Amino acid sequence: MTLCGIFYAVLSVFSLVTGLIYVNGKRKLNPIELSDKFMSHFTSQDKLNLFTKTMGWITFIVGILQGITSFAIFQRNKMAYYWIALGFTLFSITSVAFKLKGKINMFPVLKCILYTAVLIVLLLGEAKAQFFG
Repeated sequence: MTLCGIFYAVLSVFSLVTGLIYVNGKRKLNPIELSDKFMSHFTSQDKLNLFTKTMGWITFIVGILQGITSFAIFQRNKMAYYWIALGFTLFSITSVAFKLKGKINMFPVLKCILYTAVLIVLLLGEAKAQFFG
C-alpha cells in the first residue's frame, strides 16, 4: 500500500508542475495522449493554445486530487479515505482508457497498467483487512 501512496504523491507533483507549465505557455500540449483525430479539430494556433491552457488547469486540479488520493491511501485505516482512493483510481483508469481511443502508444498503456495495479493492491489490501483482520 505504501508504494501506491508514493505513486500518487509522485504523480501529484508531476501533474502540478506540468499543469503550471501548460498554463504559462512554456510547453505545447503533449499529443502522445490525444488521438490524431481529436487534435485535427484545432484549426488555428489560438484554439490550440486556449485548449492547452485549459488542459493545464485540468492537469493542475488532477494533481491536487492525486495528492488527496495519496493522503487517503496513507490513511488506509479509515474507510472514507479508502473509498476516495478507490474512486479516484477507477476514474484514472477510465480517463486513460478514454484517451487511448484511436491512438495506442506506450505512455498511456503504461499509465493504465500502473493504475490497474494500484486498484488491485487497494482491493486486495481491503479484502485482507476485512477477512483476516
